[in-house]
Amino acid sequence: MFDVSAAPRRLESYLEGAWRAGESEGRDIAHAATGETVARIGAEGLDLAAALDWGRRVGGPGLRRHTIHERALMLKAVGLKLMEVKEAFYQENFRTGATRKDGFVDIDGGIGTLLTFASRARREWPNARVLPEGPVEQLSKDGSFVARHVLSPMEGVAIHINAFNFPVWGMLEKIAPSLIAGMPCLVKPASQTAYLTESVVRAILETGILPDGALQLLSGSAGDLLDHVTPQDVVTFTGSANTGLKLRAHPAILSNSVRFTMEADSLNAAVLGPDAGPDSPEFDLFVREVAREMTAKAGQKCTAIRRVIVPAAQENAVIDALAARLGKAIPGLPDDADARMGALVSLGDRETVREQVAKLSAEAEIVVGDPSRVQTVSGDPDTGAFLNPVLLRCADPMRARAVHEVEAFGPVATVMAYADTDEAVTLARMGKGSLVSSLFTNDAEVAREVVLGMATWHGRVMIGNRGSAKSSTGHGSPLAPLIHGGPGRAGGGEEMGGMRGVKHFMQRTAVQGTPEMIAAVTGEWVDGAPVRDDVHPFRKSLAELRIGDQVLTDAREVSQEDVEHFAEFTGDTFYAHMDSDAAKANPFFEDRVAHGYLIASFAAGLFVSPEPGPVLANYGVDNLRFVTPVYFGDSLRVRLTCKAINPRENADHGEVRWDARVTNQKDEIVAEYDVLTMVAKTWPLKD
Repeated sequence: MFDVSAAPRRLESYLEGAWRAGESEGRDIAHAATGETVARIGAEGLDLAAALDWGRRVGGPGLRRHTIHERALMLKAVGLKLMEVKEAFYQENFRTGATRKDGFVDIDGGIGTLLTFASRARREWPNARVLPEGPVEQLSKDGSFVARHVLSPMEGVAIHINAFNFPVWGMLEKIAPSLIAGMPCLVKPASQTAYLTESVVRAILETGILPDGALQLLSGSAGDLLDHVTPQDVVTFTGSANTGLKLRAHPAILSNSVRFTMEADSLNAAVLGPDAGPDSPEFDLFVREVAREMTAKAGQKCTAIRRVIVPAAQENAVIDALAARLGKAIPGLPDDADARMGALVSLGDRETVREQVAKLSAEAEIVVGDPSRVQTVSGDPDTGAFLNPVLLRCADPMRARAVHEVEAFGPVATVMAYADTDEAVTLARMGKGSLVSSLFTNDAEVAREVVLGMATWHGRVMIGNRGSAKSSTGHGSPLAPLIHGGPGRAGGGEEMGGMRGVKHFMQRTAVQGTPEMIAAVTGEWVDGAPVRDDVHPFRKSLAELRIGDQVLTDAREVSQEDVEHFAEFTGDTFYAHMDSDAAKANPFFEDRVAHGYLIASFAAGLFVSPEPGPVLANYGVDNLRFVTPVYFGDSLRVRLTCKAINPRENADHGEVRWDARVTNQKDEIVAEYDVLTMVAKTWPLKD
C-alpha cells in the first residue's frame, strides 16, 4: 500500500487507470509539527481532459451496469477493507498536525460515513437502476395519460475539490453518494495533506472492488481541469469562500450550467441561553463545547465555533471559565499523549491566522492567549505550526464588522454579549450564512425563538442541554443523515443529508405517457397498466412474480355483529362505532360505521393465501387511508396488485410492495394502501 516511514515520497495521481507522476520533481510538503519534508507533489503535464473522458467512457458505464444495492455493497466492502488497514492512516495522520483524537473524526468518521451511506441505500431505496420519485400524477380524467418523476445517474464525472483539514472524511463523504448514484469520481485533494488522501485511494484501488474508472485521483494543481467540464459533470468544492467563488464563476461551469456545490468556511456561532447561569448544566456544557471546538484540529474545522454569543450578565463568567479550560490546552507533537492540541497544517497557515487575529483586534481585545508567543509541551515552535488558543472579547458586537466577517482559521474565537434573545439572533445572523450554530438552553420557549430566528441563515442548528448531554454528537460533527452546508457565506450548498445527498448526482426527469409506458420505464406498476390474474400472486416466488400480477377477491358483507365483536375484542369502543345517535351527529357519518382497522383486517382475510408458500412475512403497511365510511350491510372486496419487486442482494428473499384497494358494493374506494411483504426468490426454499 504505502510505507509511512518512507519520506519524502513523490505523490502520484491515478488517472486513466494508472498511477502517474507529474513531469516536475514536485514541490515539498512539510510535516505540520516538525517542518520536515514528508512528500512532494505536482501534476504538471498530466492530461486532465483525457482523465475526465476516461471517467465518462469507462467509469460511468461500469457503475451504471450495477443496481443501487450492488453499488452500495461495493462501498460496504470497501469500507470494511479500509477498517482493516486504518492504523496506517492514523500514523500518517500525525504528519498533518492532527492528534489521534482529531484523526478519529477524519479516519473512522470518514469510513463510518461510507458505511452509513451503503447501509441506508440498501434500506431506503429499491434494488434498481432508476429511481421513481413521488406519486403518480394523473393528467387526464380517464387515467390514460399520467406522469411520474424519475431519477437517473448523471453521465459525467463528479469532480470533488477538497480542503486540507479532513483529507479522509472530506473525500469519503463525497464519493459515497456519488458512487451510489452511479457517477464516477475524480478527487482533487488540497496539496498540503494530499499524501493521506493518496494513501487511502491506494488502499481502495488495491481492493479491486470498484469498476475501472469509478475513482480517479489528482495529486497537485487542478490546472485546466475545469476547462473540460460538460453539462453532465458535477463539481463540488470545499474550502475558502473566495476560492469557491472563483471556481463557481469559471466560464465552462457557467456556459455548460454545470452543477456546482460549495461548502465554504463560515463564522459559526454558539449561543448561551439567557436561562443558563453559571450554576446550570447548560453553562458547563456550553463552555466545554466552545473550548473543544476551538482546539479540535487546532481550530481548523469548517464547523468550529468562531463567535461566542452570551447574555451580558454572564459575559465575565464565560470568559473566566473559558480561560481556565483554554489555559490547559497546550499544543505539542500530535503523537505526544501529553499534548492537548496538535499543530496547524502549516507555518503559512499560522501566519495567516496571526494576520486575521490582528484584524479582529481592531474591534476586540484579546482576553486569553498571545498569538505572537507559543508555548508547547513538545515540538519546536519555530519549525512546527503550533499556536496557543486565542480568545477575544468584542465590546460592541452590534456595530462591529470584522468579528462577523473575518475568520481566523485556527484556535481563535470572539466572545460577544447580547441584551435579549432578539439581539442574540441578530448577532448569529450577522455571519451572513453559516454551516452550523448551536444554542445551549433548557428553556423550550428560548429554543423556539432562537432556533426559528437563526434557521434561515444556517444549514444546521444544534440545541444542547442536560437532556442530551450524554448522547449529543456536538456542535462540530457533520453526520451522514444530515445535510452539511449552509446559505450565503457558507456556500449555498448541501452535502450528505442521507439519500438527499445521492440525488445531487442524479437527474430528475418528469416522464409522461400511458400507465403501461410509465410502469415499463419506472419498474413499478401504475393503476391502469396491464395486469395478470392467472395464479394467486401469493403462490409465486420472485422468480415467477411480475409487476401487475393481481387478484380480485370475493366480497364480504360487514354486519353489526362484526363491528360489535371487533369493538369488544379490541377494546375500541369509539362512539361512532357503537352509538347511532352520536354517529349521526358527526358531520362525517350517516350512522354507525365500521372500524378502519376492521376493514384492513377483513381485507387481509380476503386476499391472503393461507397455505405455506413463497410469501414469508408481512412487515408493514404504507400510506393507509380510509376514504369512504363503511356501514352495516356494506360488502367489501379487495384488488391486490404486485406494485414493485425489490430483490435483496446476498439473500434468498426480496421485498414486494402490493397495491391494495378496498371497494364497497357501489365500487367506491373504501380504503387504499401498500402492503409490504418478504417473498422467497425461489420456492420451495433451498436448504
